[in-house]
Amino acid sequence: MRRLGLVLLLGVALAAVLLLGAGELLTRPAARSVGAAPADLGAQTVHIATAPAGVVVGWFARGTPGAGAVLLLHGVRSDRRQMLARARALRAAGPAVLLIDLPAHGESTGERIGFGAREGAGVAAALAFLRRELPGERIGVIGVSLGAASLVLSQPRPAPDAVVLESMYATIGEAVADRLAMRLGPLGPPLAPLLLWQLPLRLGIDPDQLRPVEAIARLGAPVLVVSGREDLHTPWPATQRVFAAAAPPKALWPVEGAAHVDLYAFGAQAYEARVFGFLFAHLRKDGLRRNGNLTAAAGAGRF
Repeated sequence: MRRLGLVLLLGVALAAVLLLGAGELLTRPAARSVGAAPADLGAQTVHIATAPAGVVVGWFARGTPGAGAVLLLHGVRSDRRQMLARARALRAAGPAVLLIDLPAHGESTGERIGFGAREGAGVAAALAFLRRELPGERIGVIGVSLGAASLVLSQPRPAPDAVVLESMYATIGEAVADRLAMRLGPLGPPLAPLLLWQLPLRLGIDPDQLRPVEAIARLGAPVLVVSGREDLHTPWPATQRVFAAAAPPKALWPVEGAAHVDLYAFGAQAYEARVFGFLFAHLRKDGLRRNGNLTAAAGAGRF
């Protein structure tokens, strides 16, 4: 019995050490050099000040007047290059684009990854930049995973004119439990509290601050919710709850066969029809006339 007790005690201690290490790795900045914008994008590198004393770095390319502008927000531990294919396709269709490194990612400043709570200041600053640079243009946002949560949790005012949320978690508790289940099976979810209790210690953030499923109702923008039907990081029932919580006008696109992957790379043609169609219907001042039935259906959510 003593040996069994000792083994159990050592097992618990080892699990605690591993989870503390995991907490450190998950919140550690994903800083890296990104470099200059590709020549074909026609973009300039911009440095945007954020509150209280940070900087968000990005690429900004002007578009056709009246076609709107789109802010592109990447996923966790990535950088603005993740959104480059979307940016190229959007530029070819007319809108201006701004790709940023979220705080604590790429070349932007930030001490820790905040799972959307800390990154919101960078999102708000980027939206303000677009409004200064392109007065009168309608602004849309495509946020992927962390980028989507960062936008929703930031509650930007004024709200964007159209928002696309891809693969966004519902609550941080579910997100942690789902990821532990993927790696450890049924033993994983009970360990989630050991990661969640680190949030106030490492980030000064309470888990209750990381609940996009509740914040989305106050977003104040037309929204398209997108996720892969085979996504294990954000299971489909969680996406359905996010969509149900959103205020209209809203639309839902389940991407059949897709997991937690780059949904543009998974099927560019379908993505452009669904996502770009939704954006153009809300951003282009002549969007319904220019894009015909495609954008009319997208704007109405008839997917």
